[in-house]
Amino acid sequence: MDIPVEHREATTGERGSPTLIEARRISKVYSVGEQTVRALDDVSLTIALGEFVAIMGPSGSGKSTMMNLIGALDVPSTGTMELDRRNIAEMSSDALANLRNRTIGFVFQQFNLLPRTTALRQVMLPLMYAIPKPHDAEERARRCLQQVGLADRMDHYPRQLSGGQQQRVAIARALVNSPKLLLADEPTGALDSKTSEEIMALFCQLNAEGITVVVVTHEHDVAEYAKRRVQFRDGNIVEDLQQPGYLGRAAE
Repeated sequence: MDIPVEHREATTGERGSPTLIEARRISKVYSVGEQTVRALDDVSLTIALGEFVAIMGPSGSGKSTMMNLIGALDVPSTGTMELDRRNIAEMSSDALANLRNRTIGFVFQQFNLLPRTTALRQVMLPLMYAIPKPHDAEERARRCLQQVGLADRMDHYPRQLSGGQQQRVAIARALVNSPKLLLADEPTGALDSKTSEEIMALFCQLNAEGITVVVVTHEHDVAEYAKRRVQFRDGNIVEDLQQPGYLGRAAE
């Protein structure tokens, strides 16, 4: 049975877990030529540490705008958006960059790998920009590649890896800074169905290990792996419910 939107706070988050993401009555308005587009309209959403949430909706629904706000890549026009108890609208660009690097691992539909760089070096890249640079950067990258099942592919280049393996490298790169949140935008969009299942099973495994996972997708098959599904339409949340039969249960 669907849970009415007005009662969604009762099902928000893992019971007793601290809040990681809190959007309070946020709106986002863009100017497109002479037109004003309201991408989000007075939306409230709370995500707790340890949740696995699928954010869904068709093109123009507001889900991508919400993803950018959750990822501290943009700020709301009105309302309050907090990430790890920090109001992103009150932070400088340098502070936002530091918050993103410390808190979020991003995974995208296109793997965004450098063609002439080995898997190990790809995963080390975020650590190269850290201040101070960690002395154990290579060891941390190796551990992350092992975590995603690529212990035997560390010296391979993207052209030597399948699509699924390339996405695993991208996930390892997202994990290397030990983020609290994995934020994935259509992470299976460039993969076949079997490989998609393997990648979603990996997200389930990482969530079972304590990492918060938010997947933005329009695919119902992908959303079924999440414990909670939030549906956007016309800039509003129209459905927010726990999924007692979610596919991720099999991976726990």
